[in-house]
Amino acid sequence: MSDEWFYGSRPKRAGRNWVAILVAILIVANVGVIAYNTINMNAQVKSLGGRVDSLTLAVESLNTQLTSAYADISKLRSAISSGSFNGTITPSSGFDLVGLYNRTRDSVVLIEVTLPTGAAQGSGFVYDTSGKIITNNHVVQDASSILVTFIDGTIVKATLVGRDPYSDVAVIKVDAPASLLKPLKLGSSAALKVGQGVIAIGNPYGLADTLTSGIISAVGRQMDSTGNYPIVDVIQTDAAINPGNSGGPLLNLNGEVVGINTAIPTDTSRGIGFAVPSDTIARELPSLLATGTYQHPYLGITGQDVTPGIVEAMNLPEGTHGTLIIEVTALGPSANVGLRGGTTTQTIDGASIKIGGDVIVSADGTQMKSFYDLIVYLQRNKRPDSKLTLGIIRDGSPMDVVVTMGIRPAP
Repeated sequence: MSDEWFYGSRPKRAGRNWVAILVAILIVANVGVIAYNTINMNAQVKSLGGRVDSLTLAVESLNTQLTSAYADISKLRSAISSGSFNGTITPSSGFDLVGLYNRTRDSVVLIEVTLPTGAAQGSGFVYDTSGKIITNNHVVQDASSILVTFIDGTIVKATLVGRDPYSDVAVIKVDAPASLLKPLKLGSSAALKVGQGVIAIGNPYGLADTLTSGIISAVGRQMDSTGNYPIVDVIQTDAAINPGNSGGPLLNLNGEVVGINTAIPTDTSRGIGFAVPSDTIARELPSLLATGTYQHPYLGITGQDVTPGIVEAMNLPEGTHGTLIIEVTALGPSANVGLRGGTTTQTIDGASIKIGGDVIVSADGTQMKSFYDLIVYLQRNKRPDSKLTLGIIRDGSPMDVVVTMGIRPAP
């Protein structure tokens, strides 16, 4: 055996084998990379497929909303072209009430109270993240204990912060987890239009988290409260309101609170419900939170609308409108400046009326066509100790009287 073969020829054969092995390894590696890339691409394709499905659903949802929007635009164009546009249109039936409910329901609570006469229930809504909840005064008045139940079933005790029996508004407070305190935004009730869509959320007959929908049926209604003083600017709606809805929110279609559902004319809903306006809530909240009460301006008179029969009986100028003062409260703001009540009683239009008193026709230069106009003006614009210039007719002669407003007595 030659050393030349062993050391010369064998290494050459072995070199060819290693080349083959290296080639095989490279082939296997390439196959692995290709396989990995294929698997990764499949995963990406599946992921993209899922995203495409999600985008498809989103596009379909947008198409639905666009269809609804096109319908509303068509309504708007028709209303404008016909000259019947009044500043608002009712959204088409495709409006997402499901989404609106889901965005706001967590903010509405069930309120259970213990009263001297037994137990009662109502509703309320979260006002801020510190735990303040707005409801009706009549829901919590005279309560010895107040329990609040959130939508997830959490029950916590509440304490009274402030209340106004004259406007039927109250604020209570709970110590609850931050995750449960989802405030609702107060909207402008002054911006409401008849025909505008609204929803009510509450707990009628204890049926928690109930939604009803409807429209604004009327604005500027009045509703009696404690001491026969009217609540002004009341909202009328045909959204179903029943016992247990009291204190819950009336929401516009942006999810803003425009009123507190407060009353119905009968024991069961008949398409007529009333809500205390959000502007009243906003006006009173600073005082309720700071002092626990709200002081209403006080004029100290009883009066009634001037009718054609009164105009004739008192020889007033033809077409006179305003408030006939029937009585002036002794030592009240009106008595202090010498305003006069009626002096003689006559039967006018079948009713006994005390006539001869001053007739109020304007307030701060603004015409007051009725007693309600005067009450609304005072509630919106005056506070205790503020000045009020009344335009009156006394004994057939016009004159101005400046009154310093007092504080309405507690009920």
